Amino acid sequence: MRPVQRSFIAVASMFAVLAAATPPAAAQKWPTRPVKFIVTLGAGSGVDIGSRLFADKLGARWGEPVVIENRPGGDGVVAISAFVKAHDDHVLLSAPTSSFTAHPYLYDNLPYKPSDLNPIVRISNTVVAISVPTSLNVSSLKELFELARKEPGKLNWAGVTGALDFLFEGFLKGEGLDIKKVPYRNPVEATNDLSEGRVQVYEGALAIVRPHLQSGKIKVLAVTNTTRTPAYPEIPTVAEAGFPGLTVDGLVGLFGPADLAPATRDKIAADVKEVADKTIGERLAATGQLMNIGGAAEFAKSIADQRAQIAEMAKRLGIAEKQ
Repeated sequence: MRPVQRSFIAVASMFAVLAAATPPAAAQKWPTRPVKFIVTLGAGSGVDIGSRLFADKLGARWGEPVVIENRPGGDGVVAISAFVKAHDDHVLLSAPTSSFTAHPYLYDNLPYKPSDLNPIVRISNTVVAISVPTSLNVSSLKELFELARKEPGKLNWAGVTGALDFLFEGFLKGEGLDIKKVPYRNPVEATNDLSEGRVQVYEGALAIVRPHLQSGKIKVLAVTNTTRTPAYPEIPTVAEAGFPGLTVDGLVGLFGPADLAPATRDKIAADVKEVADKTIGERLAATGQLMNIGGAAEFAKSIADQRAQIAEMAKRLGIAEKQ
């Protein structure tokens, strides 16, 4: 065989290998059609507003519309079930982790497995507040818990099913505090009763209690986050107030199906980071969220930490994992 022929064959073989190793352009492109964000909370919630802000920016960047579908109810189970059943890499879940991290201890026969939720990117931290009615006349967590010790069983706290409720109940048990739980299905109803003094304590998103805070009917004693919120810099964190065991950061982010291609996951995360500008940050702050973009590995670790925290509280409460 002539040298020229050998060279030609070698080059042809090299291109054949490269062609086999490189997927077609159509396979590499994502998205190829409209994208849907299924949101665990209703329209107008902080998570919904944040989802829509990013959907607008990402839709422009991707050249495909991003549609928001609100599926509130069932402590997040309704939305998560719809997301898992879709089994589609163009259908993502937009949710706070408090929508599902306590589920294994609360429900039998869940219609999904934790592994069905593939963390893509953390978007924000929800600011979580511990509030009391102004009429209770306490100005700090220390004063609140001293009152509870002095008058066991007299105070009530508004509990709404979910991770925050679970963590607060575990904390009270660990501290030996007898504050009676009043269950609520709707956090708005809980905050309304809080403002009128019918319940004395509520732990939940700052955005939900803000109207009553602004009217002067409730007082926020502390936020559970690791840092203070710029919107209310005078409010201490629970750690600063002397109760680090109450610390929990509300985590909000996007999830994909379990088999989402790593390259697609990384692309989505990178694009979210790219469009996360000052304007979005300010709009999120107005809804009681702190923009805090984190990639898949970082987001997954923060979720694992929250799950471990809940597992510890479950042990304290004597609650076994149901599945």
